[in-house]
Amino acid sequence: MEDTRKRIEVCFSPYLFELYKDEFDLIVVIDVLRATSAICAAFNNGVAELIPVSSIEQAREYQKNGYLVGAERKGKIVEGFDFGNSPFSYMKPELKGQTVVLSTTNGTKSINIAKEAGDVVIGALSNLDVLNKWLENQNKNILCLCSGWQNKFNLEDTICAGAITEHLLSTGKFKSIEDSSIAAKYLFLSAKDNNFGYLKSSSHRRRLKNLNLNEDIKFCLTPNTAPVIPVLIGNSIKNILIEEKV
Repeated sequence: MEDTRKRIEVCFSPYLFELYKDEFDLIVVIDVLRATSAICAAFNNGVAELIPVSSIEQAREYQKNGYLVGAERKGKIVEGFDFGNSPFSYMKPELKGQTVVLSTTNGTKSINIAKEAGDVVIGALSNLDVLNKWLENQNKNILCLCSGWQNKFNLEDTICAGAITEHLLSTGKFKSIEDSSIAAKYLFLSAKDNNFGYLKSSSHRRRLKNLNLNEDIKFCLTPNTAPVIPVLIGNSIKNILIEEKV
């Protein structure tokens, strides 16, 4: 009997994406600390659309044309920009209904890499449950692309990818054949009862803690605070839950 299940797999970093990209229709880009968490917070606050750009030069061009622009490198706001990638920057009332441009160290680069391969949706712990429900009905081969840190593996993105993988496998509609996906699933199962404790020693959490960004860390590691489905449409991201009412 033919196995008609779709695949759910995990790619640990953008550096490995070339090895996966031709096999998948839908890419879930994950950057828990902090880009995709900030994007989810933005749409939960009513931002109309968000344009992800890879380079500071592109971000400056948008800024010259009057856009609200956030830019972050190595955890810090880039000098001369309105904000960085703290989720709290995107919760301000004046951003409702606005178009925002964002450039980050890892996340926005991953988004722009992923769009060459298939449809792109934004994933984080903050939109985990609503995203899982949406993904299980997509009938597509799905790849979770972890943004990592400067092309390296990181724990928080992999745990989020593992949560998605575990849920989709539990529906019976999906299968995994890659060791990376199995590893991500079991990392999630090990961590799920205590995300904060499990990730206490993770490299990026330490990095952000050293920048006095503990409130950002707490927000980003708290599941289901932003029930949104941000999808890349052309060159900008929009919250399709506004139309779909999942």
